[in-house]
Amino acid sequence: MKANRGQIEKALDAPPPDIRLFLLHGPDEAGSAALGKRLERAMGDQAERVDLDGQTLRDDPARLTDEAASFSMFGDRRWIRVNGMGDESLPAVTALLQAEAAGNPVIAIAGALKGTSKLLKLATDSPMAMAFASYQPDAREAEQIAAAMVREGGLRLAPDLARRIVDLANGDRALMAGEIEKLILYLDAAPEHPREATAEALDALSADNPDSDAAPLVNAVLGGDLRAMHRELGRLTETGTAMAAVLRPLLTRAMLIAGIRMSFDDSGRLEAAVEGAGKQVFWKDKPVVTRQVRLWNAQGIARVIHRLAQAERASRSGRGIGDLLVRHELLAIARQAARER
Repeated sequence: MKANRGQIEKALDAPPPDIRLFLLHGPDEAGSAALGKRLERAMGDQAERVDLDGQTLRDDPARLTDEAASFSMFGDRRWIRVNGMGDESLPAVTALLQAEAAGNPVIAIAGALKGTSKLLKLATDSPMAMAFASYQPDAREAEQIAAAMVREGGLRLAPDLARRIVDLANGDRALMAGEIEKLILYLDAAPEHPREATAEALDALSADNPDSDAAPLVNAVLGGDLRAMHRELGRLTETGTAMAAVLRPLLTRAMLIAGIRMSFDDSGRLEAAVEGAGKQVFWKDKPVVTRQVRLWNAQGIARVIHRLAQAERASRSGRGIGDLLVRHELLAIARQAARER
């Protein structure tokens, strides 16, 4: 069945025995992961978790049903988490929903699925599955999410600082959590001894470099121009630009492409989808953004957003190895784009 937010949160907090599969999809994978944490808390620290992925289920469709029906060797509760599920897992999910018994709940993070996805149709049509799509929160929702995170960590945060954290992370929940975690550690905050978050503390931890011009790198990476990418990375290295400052505009563009791609897939009209993005696309950038939307399908750009978010966190862990990991991710993304050109 197709669930709304209230229904999926309630079910994940107290898994109903008649629900075998929770399918979390949509472009906001960080939002899906945050929902997944609710099931993890509900199952408890002693529960046994089995991790699978889409490729495993493609190669062995019976594996999911077997794991869902198996007992924990220690007698504890048991649950299955599947990352990267797509239509290749259709036989495995079909078997799960048709099995005579399956006592362990399965939660799957599927990323962006097309409306024509057979996996999505199976989950929404079955009374034994719940499907929920996570989308990038709007500014107000993102600020509410940030406010909830800081309260849980023992911080008091003024609304203007909440908005700034949202802007720093482009509304990405995982990145917001990283910014807030750094603030908590920096201010030695905890629920039992709360601290006031300050603009000075955020300034000290921010890796912003507003003077950097990352637009050529953004276009090179997402457009698959490897030569231009290496040239721009060399230029930014010479100017001492932090990788975190480079990644933020890349994330912004990737999220823009994801939104336009979704509209394009629904309507079949690319030009109208780009126009529908309004002021998010500067008029001079329309041709290059249009080409990038053609290069990336919904699942591909969702993976790019996930990889860039991971690279952002790596870059904030320190300039040395963090920057090397970021460069590796940018190269992988650019190579994939180049193959689609």
